[in-house]
Amino acid sequence: MKNLSEKKVAILVTDGFEQSEFTEPKKAVETAGAKVHVVSLENGPIKSWIDGNWGSEFQVDKTLDEVSASDYDSLILPGGVINPDKLRRNSKAVNFVKSFVEQEKPVSAICHGPWLLAEAGVLKGRKITSFSSIKTDLINAGAHWVDEEVVVDHGLTTSRSPNDLPAFCKKVVEEIAEGKHAKMSESA
Repeated sequence: MKNLSEKKVAILVTDGFEQSEFTEPKKAVETAGAKVHVVSLENGPIKSWIDGNWGSEFQVDKTLDEVSASDYDSLILPGGVINPDKLRRNSKAVNFVKSFVEQEKPVSAICHGPWLLAEAGVLKGRKITSFSSIKTDLINAGAHWVDEEVVVDHGLTTSRSPNDLPAFCKKVVEEIAEGKHAKMSESA
């Protein structure tokens, strides 16, 4: 197992995130030794989504006003439909995501989470996957979309759905352990 004891990871979420896409990656990186902060738009509890209904509440550790990408080694973007749709309409959230990519830090997104990557304008020429319903949005953002369990492209890890969580979590831990990735060449 990889040791992430020196790593600090942000999970960016707001109300309506898919519960398992938050809890499983969080557990995986914490088990590997990473310090994790739940980052959101506001302080207080946020509600997950599970099986078509509201799920458990989780406490926010930091707001976007209190953090920057330079505070962390990696970023995780859980899906759910409501969560990324709300976040992609917030310029602070979009800039936070974009900063991780610009700083060449590992970013992981599952299900509808890649919507934030499209909004941040960081998908041109990148190979990714996602929940199939946002495939066209990601292609229109310049991504090369594929239907695979987990895809890694220069530190960007993506998966399709909760069914992919075992493979996704394993790759998330590996990519965080590897650290920064050199920028992809413009000709790729």
